[in-house]
Amino acid sequence: MEMKWSLETLYPSFEDPAFERDMAFVKESLDELTTWVDHHLGKGEHPSETVEGYLNRLLRIYHKAYRISAFANLSLSVEVKNARALKVVERMESFLSTLKVPQVKFRRWLTGLEDFEGLFGSGGLTDEHRFVLTEWRDNGRYLLSDAEEALAAKMAQTGSAAWAKLQNVVSSTLLVEVPLVEGVKKLPLPVVRNMAYDRDQKTRKAAFEAEIESYRSIEDASAACLNGIKGEAITLAKARGYTSVLEKTLRDSRVEKTTLDSMLGAIRDSLPAFGRYFKKKAQLLGHPTGLPFYDLFAPIGDIDLRYTYEEAAAFIIDRFASFSAHLSNFAKRAFENRWIDALPREGKRGGAFCYNVRVINESRIMANFNGSFNNMTTLAHELGHGYHGECLREQSLLNSHYTMPLAETASIFCETIVTDAAYAQASEAAKLAILEHQISSAAQVIVDIYSRYLFETELIQRREDGSLSVAQLKEAMKNAQMKAYGDGLAPEVLHPYMWINKPHYYSADNNFYNFPYAFGLLFGKGLYAEYLDNREAFVASYPQLLAETGKNSVAEIGSIAGIDVNQTAFWKKSLRMIEEKIDEFIRLA
Repeated sequence: MEMKWSLETLYPSFEDPAFERDMAFVKESLDELTTWVDHHLGKGEHPSETVEGYLNRLLRIYHKAYRISAFANLSLSVEVKNARALKVVERMESFLSTLKVPQVKFRRWLTGLEDFEGLFGSGGLTDEHRFVLTEWRDNGRYLLSDAEEALAAKMAQTGSAAWAKLQNVVSSTLLVEVPLVEGVKKLPLPVVRNMAYDRDQKTRKAAFEAEIESYRSIEDASAACLNGIKGEAITLAKARGYTSVLEKTLRDSRVEKTTLDSMLGAIRDSLPAFGRYFKKKAQLLGHPTGLPFYDLFAPIGDIDLRYTYEEAAAFIIDRFASFSAHLSNFAKRAFENRWIDALPREGKRGGAFCYNVRVINESRIMANFNGSFNNMTTLAHELGHGYHGECLREQSLLNSHYTMPLAETASIFCETIVTDAAYAQASEAAKLAILEHQISSAAQVIVDIYSRYLFETELIQRREDGSLSVAQLKEAMKNAQMKAYGDGLAPEVLHPYMWINKPHYYSADNNFYNFPYAFGLLFGKGLYAEYLDNREAFVASYPQLLAETGKNSVAEIGSIAGIDVNQTAFWKKSLRMIEEKIDEFIRLA
């Protein structure tokens, strides 16, 4: 089975004539939309006709621009030194920053309409996009002047976007010298980080220490990138009238502060349970003072669960079928049609992601598969993201933009299906290994994510007074880890460079790219509990629930599922499901 994806349904290559035609179309359409907006806003047309005309033109641009951007960004993700791909990415960013001008003018006009409700009722694109239009109107009060918004969009290309690209290049091309039994090897960072799951403790420790040492060569550049990006985010949030960067993030995420506070409160209350797990694991691995960071992902159990890529694909497809044929057939299509790039190699980004390419109703999944159980469940997780996109097929591009907290809903759900299935058919020895994997994964999304939230909160607060040094960033990260992990971690072996390792910090438009993962895990667990209680009804309604995520707030999606996300009780109920697994792990171990 092929482990590299095909992008040919987007374009055969950058030299394809269709690619050049689409690039030209985007430029011409942007010019036309800019002129159209200047001539039509407030010129006597009925407002509903103006809105209809604007949406028509905007969607035509998006269909071509998203296709081009997907091809370039996906190409770049597996070949970070691809000069042509990088040039196209930058060109599209420039085009889309130009789009900011007519967007701002339209949204400002929309915000000033006296009879906003009068727009609706005649059908067409306007009625179809009522939620999006309402959101644009409500957020209109945070807009800068037309000239300022245009300038901010242009400046970001040589500011935060440039900083982000630099950090991506230095981290993706970093080679780590690891002393192994067979000698010192220079390996890509993703390969070295995968050694955290190795069964040999000496290998895990050597890989961790080599990873930490390697960051020294890029720490100054990464600190400059991080300070530049967060400085821009703070400046623009204040200029637009937000009380904080967090307020902007919550509004962009369609999440109420009450929801975040309820979830974080429940997480803080659950930390002692996770502490019991860390201390038990430390005891099993022979660590008297807590778990050293290099053993966080150490496998526990007598059976090493390994899969070939073909075995992982077959298991996932089969297990998805136990939920629904719709889900299973989607996964089968993804594997057979080469939607997945799973082979680790130099110059390829680390980690994993799913890119839903709505303009062709397909997805592309990048992973770094090494045969571990963790990597198998990661494939299931990313396929869940792809299935979310599949359920949005009938929605327009504008109605498909679900926010980060809901982005993890389907992925966590699919990961749970596969993990629970593996656990049910495993031997007693293998059950311990699977159980440990489940808890370890949950600990990353609850405990480690909480540490990242604490770190970013401190980073943004202190960045308002000036840039933070490498030493200050490292100290802030260690402090955040100690607060989140407590005495479960060995205080002398933390990971002070996690701010370099995680790309989520390096986006001026996506600050606090951390709590949505905790939300997604716990919301997904809550939905899974609903499924277990009423399987037939849930399977029938689940695709429609996912289809609604792009045109509702987080609280409204929760209501559709019968969940009140503003109540701490819901979050505690989801966390209890994990705590029960911790108790079972301690009993079995």
